[in-house]
Amino acid sequence: MNRRPIDIQPLTLLRELSEAQQKIANGAQRIARFSDSELAIATAPKDEVWREDMVRLYHYRPAPQATQPAGPPTIVLIAYALVGRYQMIDLEAERSFVRKLLARGLHVYMVDWGEPQRRHRWLTIDDYVNGYLDSCVDVIREREAVDSINLIGVCQGGVLSLCHAALHPEKVRNLVLTVTPIDFHGDKAAPEAAGGYMNRWARALDGDDIDALVDSMGNASGPSVGHSFLMMNPVGNLAKYTLGLVDVLDDDAKLLNFLRMERWIGDRPDTPGEFVRQWFKDLYQDNKLVRNAFVLGGRTVDLRQLTMPVLNVSADGDVVIPTACSRGQGAHFGTTDYAELSVPGGHIGTFVGGKAQAVLAPGIADWLEARNQPRKRPPR
Repeated sequence: MNRRPIDIQPLTLLRELSEAQQKIANGAQRIARFSDSELAIATAPKDEVWREDMVRLYHYRPAPQATQPAGPPTIVLIAYALVGRYQMIDLEAERSFVRKLLARGLHVYMVDWGEPQRRHRWLTIDDYVNGYLDSCVDVIREREAVDSINLIGVCQGGVLSLCHAALHPEKVRNLVLTVTPIDFHGDKAAPEAAGGYMNRWARALDGDDIDALVDSMGNASGPSVGHSFLMMNPVGNLAKYTLGLVDVLDDDAKLLNFLRMERWIGDRPDTPGEFVRQWFKDLYQDNKLVRNAFVLGGRTVDLRQLTMPVLNVSADGDVVIPTACSRGQGAHFGTTDYAELSVPGGHIGTFVGGKAQAVLAPGIADWLEARNQPRKRPPR
């Protein structure tokens, strides 16, 4: 007997469509009932301690039941990427990288790059590294009465942190890089590695095209940046907003997780045009960082000046930053204390994935606490 490739029974199809319709209707009612507080993200209590232009520095309040360290507190500054909001690392109370560090007794600061306006289109990577980030480091050193602090950089923020540590090594006690591109051409030597879509697209652009894009647009708009990330996996993202969403409509916890994530995804800030020009031409195309040819403020970012301990964290399934661009970079640094930590999941899953939750924060906290010997100095 001949069988059809897909055996569709009309009555079964009608029943499933009816069930899906009812599920969607009930889900819409659930969404309407959620309060602003239930949908809130980045709720760990914090205080603004410094600001300049659109940039803010926050200090998170200690956790009430935090573990008390035997020695001096571990002081960390977290620098997220410019192309996304820092709220990702404090997305939900039960999936918060920040809260897990606070529970270990760490003193946690966060830099919020804010929302660049048209007047900020001329800001360069130098302005962020030797300007905003360096000022944040100095404010924390003064507040905590220490000569050096620990820097944790995330993705693009990892590149900024790496550059700062190389140019100002005396101010950085330990450096933690998470899902950070270091060798922007590493995927060329490992074409079988997952991801690399952004790398290949950026390298395929003509330099004149990049100039024309920046000169005409000024800042890169948040929605356009978000669209470029969605296009890395168009089929998967389409399924997420159809089949994936329907699957969680009858589960309040999963639906809230979905909505909070979408709230973060839909709120991408703009990026200054000159920053984008440098990022694409100097890093994606010319790979100057790993070649010690990247110049900021008239000074070369020499990775051999990274003599402090370095922990390099990568995600096994990262398609945004291929592991070939982030792992195995210790030979480029000047430190004798280099370690790597691999976490399960993808780029964003590094911070919100269930399996990664058990690895990331504990691994970083353990590594930092084992090297926590900051030099104290009296406050002014």
